[in-house]
Amino acid sequence: MKPVTAYDLHPPAGEPVALVCDSPHSGTDYPEDFGHAVPRALLRRGEDTHVEALWQAAPSVGATLLAARFPRTYIDVNRTLDDLDPELLSGPWDAPLNPGEKTRLGYGLVWRNVGAGVPIYAGPLAPELVRHRIRHYYEPYHAALSRAIEDTAQRFGAVWHLNLHSMPNDAYARLKIDSPHPLADFVLGDRDGTTCEPGFVDLVERELRSRGYTVARNDPYKGVQLIARIGQPQQGRHSLQVEIRRPLYMDEATRERNEGFGRVQRDLSALLQVLAGYVRGRCGKA
Repeated sequence: MKPVTAYDLHPPAGEPVALVCDSPHSGTDYPEDFGHAVPRALLRRGEDTHVEALWQAAPSVGATLLAARFPRTYIDVNRTLDDLDPELLSGPWDAPLNPGEKTRLGYGLVWRNVGAGVPIYAGPLAPELVRHRIRHYYEPYHAALSRAIEDTAQRFGAVWHLNLHSMPNDAYARLKIDSPHPLADFVLGDRDGTTCEPGFVDLVERELRSRGYTVARNDPYKGVQLIARIGQPQQGRHSLQVEIRRPLYMDEATRERNEGFGRVQRDLSALLQVLAGYVRGRCGKA
């Protein structure tokens, strides 16, 4: 069975800048070998649907844009390879596993559950099926992102990375967090200030607030594997996760774009212009 294409890579359309954007969870091409036992509509709740389209102006400002085409529920490239749920497997794994708390709940490298703990599969998966997903989807995506980061860092001496996501309107409830305030329109995650220089995060927040959005930092999302690996500010490698509240741009039930999509897309295109200018000015000082 031929795998679906793992990703779309959009190189800079004009003069390149030291900015790389990736959307790891916006894929909507469901491989034929998924073998899920729940309706596709339920699986789609795991998608960051349309996020790559919201940021589609990235190449026009000189940035690289990478977007996964496979769904997050099939395999999640924002998890480490050892973050795999042993309960998912029908046989032994060939390497040590280190599942986190979310993985124990069924939301790890390969999701076991969806929604409010609904099992995705009728039974355990054969280890070779998981290895197929790693070989044909996870590894190619990571290789493409690593090449983009390394090539950019080599060319400019520094790199700024935006890890692009969306979040459900009931994010606090899903995470079992009793928040005293509503979910912000945008959540910027830098793992509590460790993955990105403060000036870049400040600029993103300031630009979003100037366009009328509410913005939070690391609440409730701090960033996971990708920005933890890429973000090394002391080496001139800056990585920031950006979460967008889904009702701003789409209907969460139908996954269709709503009347706000155009505005959000225009605002993010303007933000990218500002960030490209910032990065261009910073490269000689990084």
